[in-house]
Amino acid sequence: MFSPPDLAGPGMTEFQEQLRLQHEKTMHEELEKLLQSSTGPEAQISKKDFEGFRSIFHRFLQRKGPSVEWSKIQRPPEDLILSYEKIKAQGRPEGITSSLNKLVVLKLNGGLGTSMGCKGPKSLISVSNDNTFLDLTVQQIEHLNKTFNADVPLVLMNSFNTDEDTKKILQKYTHHRVKIHTFNQSRYPRINKESLFHNSGLLDTLLAQGKEYVFVSNIDNLGATVDLSILHHLMSQPASRRCEFIMEVTNKTRSDVKGGTLIQYEDHLRLLEIAQVPKDHVDEFKSVTKFKIFNTNNLWISLPAIKRLQQENTLDLEIIVNPKSLDGGLNVIQLETAVGAAIKCFDNALGVNVPRSRFLPVKTSSDLLLVMSNLYSLEAGSLTMSKRREFPSTPHVKLGSSFTKVQDFLKRFENIPDMLELDHLTVSGDVTFGKNVSLKGTVIIIANHGDRIDIPAGAVLENKIVSGNLRILDH
Repeated sequence: MFSPPDLAGPGMTEFQEQLRLQHEKTMHEELEKLLQSSTGPEAQISKKDFEGFRSIFHRFLQRKGPSVEWSKIQRPPEDLILSYEKIKAQGRPEGITSSLNKLVVLKLNGGLGTSMGCKGPKSLISVSNDNTFLDLTVQQIEHLNKTFNADVPLVLMNSFNTDEDTKKILQKYTHHRVKIHTFNQSRYPRINKESLFHNSGLLDTLLAQGKEYVFVSNIDNLGATVDLSILHHLMSQPASRRCEFIMEVTNKTRSDVKGGTLIQYEDHLRLLEIAQVPKDHVDEFKSVTKFKIFNTNNLWISLPAIKRLQQENTLDLEIIVNPKSLDGGLNVIQLETAVGAAIKCFDNALGVNVPRSRFLPVKTSSDLLLVMSNLYSLEAGSLTMSKRREFPSTPHVKLGSSFTKVQDFLKRFENIPDMLELDHLTVSGDVTFGKNVSLKGTVIIIANHGDRIDIPAGAVLENKIVSGNLRILDH
């Protein structure tokens, strides 16, 4: 009579090991088939990428349970999450030029604009005064270089989806005072690996030029500009206590409850992502009271430390298993690593609690409406909140599906409304806005199915609900 192996005994352990080896063998065979289908330089690039994928797949199969034990999670000590105001009070570095000459700016430029109905790299979408994300980034760095006679280079980490189009557009910046470098992130199958200078040749080049720190951020975060106060804090530390990694965090709101947060875990600062949280503790993770801050993905990292960790092969990032459904309905798992997770590998790592103004991502047309409005003024590539707005917080804007695509969004506004006194805006259905419309307080505009609402030129909507039958009611 057949007896199943003891689930807790050596029989099961041996069975699991054989199963793991079989999975690795099958994956190896499939990757070899893919390699045989490519030729020339492409084959060498694919071979290097697949070697990296084999490594991460091996680590995935070796996992024994969750990457964190919930009972071991603690709030970070107060001295490891610094107040931005205290850092700012220290002032700017005395030798600003010298400090800037040791800095590199790296923008994560791997995303496409498909979620906003655009083709090609998201960084090429116009967001403010006909300037794209990339235009604004170049303007910011050029302004620094001209103002302080510095040499801060820009590095773009592209994906295979964005590399070709990005390189074509870089020709327009030939005469700008910014040196621009590019490299590609790894093209792992179903992998989104934000590696730290996957191209080690570029890292060596920057180190040889005397660069010491890299400021990393998402290219669609318009608040992620070079901050001289944070740079000064990094440069002013004694060599023996030099901070190798700073993560900018900011206070959570209800719209940020899924964002990764900093925790203390086994005497190290560590990034905790929602995908790593056991189901029973997801609500606790989303709590604004227990986990008050979240990762903006604005990171300041020591270049020599990156080199050291690469040489020691100790840059160990947790693998995040993210379930996905393909267009054909096939369910897959996407293995991800987040660059912020590297914080646990660096010495004297810190979090800095920055103002919300340093986290201004443009992910949707609702975000686009905010940054295109008179809420912000544009100077040298940087957006700053208008001094005419009485409150420092941004309005909550929720635009319906008719506004999702940028092309449709632009057609629905003859020009962007005055939003200086706006607190909340919800728009649903077939709605258009005439010229010089003003929105104040809480405004809700709902066009029912089959209805159309045209807000006339010069209209002032203050604490109003506009319904499908065109009546305007006091809120």
